[in-house]
Amino acid sequence: MGERLIIGMSGASGAPLAIEVLRQLGERYPEIETHLIVTRGAEMTLRQETKVSLEELMGMAHVCHANSHIGAGPASGSFASMGMLVVPCSMKTVAGIACGYSDNLLLRAADVTLKERRKLVLAAREAPLSTLHLRNLMELSQMGAVIFPPVPAYYKRPESLAECTRHTAARMLSQFGLGEDCSGWEGMEETDVE
Repeated sequence: MGERLIIGMSGASGAPLAIEVLRQLGERYPEIETHLIVTRGAEMTLRQETKVSLEELMGMAHVCHANSHIGAGPASGSFASMGMLVVPCSMKTVAGIACGYSDNLLLRAADVTLKERRKLVLAAREAPLSTLHLRNLMELSQMGAVIFPPVPAYYKRPESLAECTRHTAARMLSQFGLGEDCSGWEGMEETDVE
């Protein structure tokens, strides 16, 4: 195995994005050891939004950690990794990370990622955003986290929601230096940009 990437999945809408991230990692980067942490809220959202079972989801990662297992590898700074992607990332999770309330493995792993100055990417999923949400997100950005709302890229002229999901997942992975440039601006007509 090569490097490790921690994938956290919390209870916001967006379970298909987590599935697509794991699928792309497995297909394109099998040498990257994926460590998956799924919250109870994420399990419920997975059932509501997809036909993928928790067992199938867990089978897409190299290692799965129980969110209650606060002593698992990702909770330690000595657990070397490329960083952590939380996809989707609920506002409850954002608040927990922002204030250092590490009462479960996902929050502790994010805390460790920040303290070790590794890349933390948060696919923050909420609309509209309250002032409290914005304050927490700003604080995390100031701490070094990348705030990455999963916004569809209409400039790609996607033909399906699945295409939007694929592109967004690829853009998230590009934050870790994986994949090609996903900006999508190459070859656009000048009239497409105002």
